[in-house]
Amino acid sequence: MRRSERNWCLAYAFVLAVLTTLPYLLAYASEGEAWRFSGFLFGVEDGNSYIAKMLQGANGAWLFRTPYTAQDQTGVVAFLPYLLLGKLASGEAMHEQLVALYHLFRIVSIPLAVWATYRFIARFVDEIQWRRWATLLATAGGGLGWLLLLATEGSLLGSGPLEFYSPETFGFLSIYGIPHLVLARALLLFGLTAYLDAAGKASKSWKAGGFLALLALVQPLTVLVGYAVIGAHLIAVASSARKGELRATLAPWLKVIGRILLVSGPLVVYFAFSFLFDPFLRTWTDQNLILSPHPVHYLLAYGALLPLAFLGGRKLLRTGSVNVLLPITWVVLIPALAYAPHNLQRRLPEGAWVALVALSAAGLAAWKASPLGRRILAGSLLGLSLVSAIVLVGGGGMLALAPRQPVFLPVDQVRAFQRLGERAEFGEVVLAGYATSNALPAWAPLRVVAGHGPESADLETIQPRVNGFYDERTPDSERLTLLDLFVVRYVIWGPEERNLGAWQPSEAGFLREWIDTEAYRIFVVDAD
Repeated sequence: MRRSERNWCLAYAFVLAVLTTLPYLLAYASEGEAWRFSGFLFGVEDGNSYIAKMLQGANGAWLFRTPYTAQDQTGVVAFLPYLLLGKLASGEAMHEQLVALYHLFRIVSIPLAVWATYRFIARFVDEIQWRRWATLLATAGGGLGWLLLLATEGSLLGSGPLEFYSPETFGFLSIYGIPHLVLARALLLFGLTAYLDAAGKASKSWKAGGFLALLALVQPLTVLVGYAVIGAHLIAVASSARKGELRATLAPWLKVIGRILLVSGPLVVYFAFSFLFDPFLRTWTDQNLILSPHPVHYLLAYGALLPLAFLGGRKLLRTGSVNVLLPITWVVLIPALAYAPHNLQRRLPEGAWVALVALSAAGLAAWKASPLGRRILAGSLLGLSLVSAIVLVGGGGMLALAPRQPVFLPVDQVRAFQRLGERAEFGEVVLAGYATSNALPAWAPLRVVAGHGPESADLETIQPRVNGFYDERTPDSERLTLLDLFVVRYVIWGPEERNLGAWQPSEAGFLREWIDTEAYRIFVVDAD
């Protein structure tokens, strides 16, 4: 690795960070007197939950307990980066501080991901030009799913293009707005690269275990991806061993894997035990469904590179190195990962795009064509692949220029949230409509009955009861039962809640008006 290569990675990461940050700065410039920017241009519901986690950390939390349920929780070591980042914020303009820290986390993670990607690809591609091409493709590229926007109005077989909603399928979506996934990708690739180095040097195996242990603290599920890739590589190594040499071939790799498990395994066991036996975490897992779309979407995503990847894999196999079996087996493993019998199956191909791109770069280098022919093919593939990133950034810029919910919040709503946060006690429970409840914990350190798909326990049964609370036909006895069940302290009555029914909370004998900010009125539940 030359200094010029490191400098290129740093320069490219800087450009990537600037281009993906500009739409957010544009959104802040568009706030005005009527609107406040949420901090997110896509995935706002999840984005609010990340800021809510940071706000929990700012208020002293060290263990994750979601504010999106009133159910009791024991707490778990999860979302640690967000809890820690929250501890850096204090004083006035808390939400703005947290959003700034969130995007600083994203910006700092980008060069780590670029460097980890480049190093991994460099293990299998010698030519610097193809290393750079592959790094561009792996970090900013996507597939041909964007063609669906032209041909079918964006949907096919019940799903949209993976480029626009699946950060694990490619990677740019994470770089654009999900920093813990950027860091997780970097740690995964650092860990696998160290694993490949470790067969001849024991210290590398401890380093690989350390990377995967850190990965467990950032994104526990991705550690299982690392384990699966290492396991598949071990099987491939065993299959390649000559007759009578199986034991000698596997011995160094088994020692490496043993050290990796020794370092990272305890955390994996902790998370497995927590999610299996903690009642709330088990409920969260059961209702957190992230399923893969029809296989045709993965064909659109990865199909254009498959011929080159096949050519590259064949070239690498001729080297005789068992290390080259890792990206090959990783790519072969994609269907099994994407359709594994798991409720988070779409998450499991995390990082496989990098392996596919690495093989494709090796295939370009091996393709027997004129230099001009290879450059034309490489440029065409890169250009087609970058369309999705251009659409995402351009679309974000358009959203930034036209303030509306949920990307922006009405100023009166923010004012109501802030006043409630100043006067209420940390962790008290608030009842409101779903959208209101999703945004509230990002602005005030309070809990809601339901406001986030995966994190709100028993959402399918609880949300209809919350909606019915505002229906004028609901008897007060049912309202009181709901308030008592979830120990609700405050009830919000704003535009969303008024759309749920014509009930007038000011006429309820068990509620007392506490805060009034024109469009929003907040009532405290009368303990008497």
